Amino acid sequence: MADQELPQIYLITPSEIELSQFPDQLASVLDAHDISCVRMALTTRDEARLGKAADALRETCHARDVALVIDSHILLVEKFGLDGVHLPDGARNVRKSRKELGDDAIVGAFCSASRHDGISAGEAGADYVSFGPLSGSNLGDGQLADHDLFDWWSQMIEVPIVAEGGLTQDLVRQYAGMTDFFAFQDEIWGQDTPAAALDTLIKAMR
Repeated sequence: MADQELPQIYLITPSEIELSQFPDQLASVLDAHDISCVRMALTTRDEARLGKAADALRETCHARDVALVIDSHILLVEKFGLDGVHLPDGARNVRKSRKELGDDAIVGAFCSASRHDGISAGEAGADYVSFGPLSGSNLGDGQLADHDLFDWWSQMIEVPIVAEGGLTQDLVRQYAGMTDFFAFQDEIWGQDTPAAALDTLIKAMR
């Protein structure tokens, strides 16, 4: 799939958001670009705050037929009407999450730079495996997911892969033929105009 068409876009929210502003900011990006999925990745563990954010972002995403998954919180997926969960700890909880959420839910797993973890997550039922970072980032244990990992996976494994963490225009250009998704977070939300920043990154894929 990766070498036949451009990678799809997966957005990750900032770790802190202002609910009076961010849903509109997200909507402007979703309206400007074709986005496959949004991950709510807030650092708070307060269920009330997560619920308010989930309600606002779900309305924004679902109005545009974009899936919304939550980072880590398996038990909040059904409660808040979300589409699935992103697991930050590799294959460890994939099977449990699939059993808990059913076949229709999205279950994704971040596997750092570990080929073994990625294979295990796929075998356990993950819909996608995420590898990263690709350059300097505090994602995971800091070990970089390299060119060889993506090249091997794209040729040998059918489970879709996501590249995330420390993405630049040059890296997007290099990896566009070897990944199914690019996941952007600080790469766009840290810019004055996120939709324009994303447009620049998408152009680098071509």
